[in-house]
Amino acid sequence: MLLDDLKSILSTSLDPEIKSGSPYRLASVLVVIYGQSPTIIMTEKPKSMKYHAGEISFPGGKLDATDSDLLQTALRETSEELGLDVSKDNVVGQLTPVMTLNSGFLIYPFVSILNEIPTLTANSEVEKILHIPLNPLLQTISKDVDPSHNLKDEMYTFEYQNQIVWGASARILKQIRNTLRFI
Repeated sequence: MLLDDLKSILSTSLDPEIKSGSPYRLASVLVVIYGQSPTIIMTEKPKSMKYHAGEISFPGGKLDATDSDLLQTALRETSEELGLDVSKDNVVGQLTPVMTLNSGFLIYPFVSILNEIPTLTANSEVEKILHIPLNPLLQTISKDVDPSHNLKDEMYTFEYQNQIVWGASARILKQIRNTLRFI
């Protein structure tokens, strides 16, 4: 699949406004897809992190008091974590928010499609930057039940180089997979 196709399929309206009264802590991530052979950027979190230690995730984080909306949170966090500055004009869509089951975050995923990216530089919140071929990753889906987490119907895993993507990140990937499957 080509980037233009992905851009067309994953384009949606954006609703980055901060909803007050949520019982969850708000966060957002940026799903960055780039290149001739569509590649997705994910990160491995350091094992020393307070939340989501050692997990494979998308760049992003919790809403900061200075953020005007959740899209700004995703863009700011992506810049901080990877040194990748993405403009709002390069954000083509938004997926359905997902909850983390143990840490109490409601995560708003935004999608950016870029032709190319510069060399990325990880900050202290990132152990490793992963450039993962999108289509092969989406084919590794497995419905899995992890007994260490609350049971939920939407428990899926994906695999990349013997690393498991699970939790909220896997539910975001599942949304992308479902959207692309219907084309």
